[in-house]
Amino acid sequence: MNMTDKKVAVVAVGGNALVKDKNRQTIADQYEAAFETMGHIAEMIRAGWNVIISHGNGPQVGFILRRSELSAHELHPVSLDYCGADTQGAIGYMFQRALNNHFEQLGMDKYAATVVTMVEVDKNDPAFQNPTKPIGSFLDEATAKERMKSGQTFVEDAGRGWRQVVPSPMPKRIVEVKAIESLVNAGFVVVASGGGGIPVVEKEGEGLVGIEAVIDKDFASALLADTIKADLLLISTAVEKVAINFNKPDVKWLDQMTVAEAKQYIQEGHFAPGSMLPKIQACIRFLENGGEKALITDPVNIPRALKGETGTWIVK
Repeated sequence: MNMTDKKVAVVAVGGNALVKDKNRQTIADQYEAAFETMGHIAEMIRAGWNVIISHGNGPQVGFILRRSELSAHELHPVSLDYCGADTQGAIGYMFQRALNNHFEQLGMDKYAATVVTMVEVDKNDPAFQNPTKPIGSFLDEATAKERMKSGQTFVEDAGRGWRQVVPSPMPKRIVEVKAIESLVNAGFVVVASGGGGIPVVEKEGEGLVGIEAVIDKDFASALLADTIKADLLLISTAVEKVAINFNKPDVKWLDQMTVAEAKQYIQEGHFAPGSMLPKIQACIRFLENGGEKALITDPVNIPRALKGETGTWIVK
């Protein structure tokens, strides 16, 4: 980045920022939730930060896949890379509109823009041999086994039915990074790398090809923050602080931890896979690749956490 007057943060917004619960899933509900979260990020921007926002898209991809299933006799299926692109556009639109409305209310001369972002993964990533990321609806055994004939992988999920699983490879390269940097340097708030990015691989003779996979959005956010040399990686989630001994009588909420302490807590099994663990791992990755500091907190506490009043800071 060539900006020197303002600090740059990548803010990874969790899925709870859009779908709060099963009773609030409509588009209007999602926009309301987005507007609330973007209000806290607008305060951060007003305090002098340049911000790139990434986000989860799990529920929204699930909705598209379910619509695809329901219309299977009438319409073509939507592959996972296109689901990712669709959700990046739709969620980006929500964030742009919410941010622009906040900027107007606050009298700020700022604008938001979304970059539909591809993220390259290694076609030889070991994750392709071991698909683990569940997507889509629960199916009966007969339907799942029929679909497995076309090369998809399904697993039985604790008596709830059969569910498709796809690989979750590690992100290697943010394809549109130059566009993202140019927009930030021009003063835009950028929404990018949504849902971990659209996973693509480089194929000889074909160039970039979209694949059926899901990239962890926190790992992709850490890679983006590292690539643009951001000053801060901020992972916004459902809790104000990170805890060890979570949900136990001796729970301890952490104000700060070093990379070494974070690795020790991981080894001791304090962070749940698929929940807090990838967030901590993403922060470690960012710091070990040259980042200065990372912060985990919930959206409402972002302004306070940036002043050092709350949240969990991860430092070297």
